[in-house]
Amino acid sequence: MKKVSILAGMILACCCSSAQEYKSCRPEAEKRLFVSQAVEQKTAEICARLANPKLAWMFSNCFPNTIDTTVHFSENEDGVPDTFVYTGDIHAMWLRDSGAQVWPYLRLAGSDAHLARMIAGVLLRQFSCISIDPYANAFNAGPTGSEWESDNTEMNPWLHERKWELDSPCYVMRLAYGYWKATGDTSIFGDSWLKAMKAILQTFREQQRYDGPGPYRFSRRTDRATDTKSWDGRGAPVKPCGLIASSFRPSDDATVLEFLIPSNFFAVSSLRQSAEILVKVCREKKLARECLKIADEVEAALNAYATVDHPEYGRIYAFEVDAFGGAIVMDDSNVPSLLSLPYLGCVPADDPVYLNTRKMILSTGNPCFFEGKAAAGVGGPHVGKDYIWPMSIIMRALTSEDDAEIASCIRTLISTDAGTGFMHESFHKDNPGKFTRSWFAWANTLFGELILDLYEKGKLDLLNSI
Repeated sequence: MKKVSILAGMILACCCSSAQEYKSCRPEAEKRLFVSQAVEQKTAEICARLANPKLAWMFSNCFPNTIDTTVHFSENEDGVPDTFVYTGDIHAMWLRDSGAQVWPYLRLAGSDAHLARMIAGVLLRQFSCISIDPYANAFNAGPTGSEWESDNTEMNPWLHERKWELDSPCYVMRLAYGYWKATGDTSIFGDSWLKAMKAILQTFREQQRYDGPGPYRFSRRTDRATDTKSWDGRGAPVKPCGLIASSFRPSDDATVLEFLIPSNFFAVSSLRQSAEILVKVCREKKLARECLKIADEVEAALNAYATVDHPEYGRIYAFEVDAFGGAIVMDDSNVPSLLSLPYLGCVPADDPVYLNTRKMILSTGNPCFFEGKAAAGVGGPHVGKDYIWPMSIIMRALTSEDDAEIASCIRTLISTDAGTGFMHESFHKDNPGKFTRSWFAWANTLFGELILDLYEKGKLDLLNSI
């Protein structure tokens, strides 16, 4: 568990001393790691039009937080960009987090070549990481080793951690597709992209487990069951059916049943996006056909195994299954989650099964839904009982068509920052002053994405009603 920060005496020094001051919590201009004129201009534009001073303050702190504090951008002597992205207070690069952290900036990259090159550098670094080890979730900036070198898996010095999480390569494919669509730049789709895609497809095939459990195994000496795998490091048995096994969830917690449904949905959409790049940019029709073949197999298996009948909510999506008939009914706070499926483009927002599932997720029917004096929202086993993740509240708003629900989510987010002006990994349902991770860039930038998204959809009146 991450160390819990207690409000008294532990608020970041940069934050305002009074709730009325709203002093900027951004680093001094000369200390910002990366500067994008497009991000600066959009931040100033939106802040100038927001009527709620605290909302404007939090947006101005959060939206640029990734580039202010976590992006390490460089170019080699040939001018090839390389970008290493911290997740925040952990100085390693997660494939998932890094892809999600820069995602909200894509819509501005078409008008800012410097920003586009930084994101290209993220992708080139991610392609390289996947080629080092497609099973790893987090990487070092160089071959320095990590605290997890003693894990019983095939560690090497480039890896920070080697937890197989199906969503990790999916985030890379999603970012690659989004970058191409936003900028039109095809220069990154060369040999390193093709090598990474071949490694991803081989890994997906291995983890469909048609020919046994595959080469990956993982165990760790720990007192936390969620940090290791049972069954000799392979996880509980599954029935091969087309779904792809994921040993760990996006939270970095071990799956209970290996077929993680949100991540399999994500794999379908990401594979189809990659196939489009492979055909239209790379002229690699054979590799594209393999992407589509796996996507079709996973989709067919989702249709057969992803849903269960709930006694209260009707037909819903399960969180994890084993294709033997076993299913876990819940939702976790990290993304991909069942709640986030429309946000990721995996299912329509009006899909009846999704809507039934959403009702379950946002109720006590979900064992990870917590409601207290300060807020109600989804948490998960990674931090523990009664801790709500702001990410889940942001995702609730991003997937809602109900203005009242969206406004309620934003009110909750700006009232549970514990005076810091930032999002956190989680906070206690009764006391936002008890929170984990004072520097979690993904959650900060995701909050910025929510406000930017509403603004660009013409929802300024909604924002100014708060």
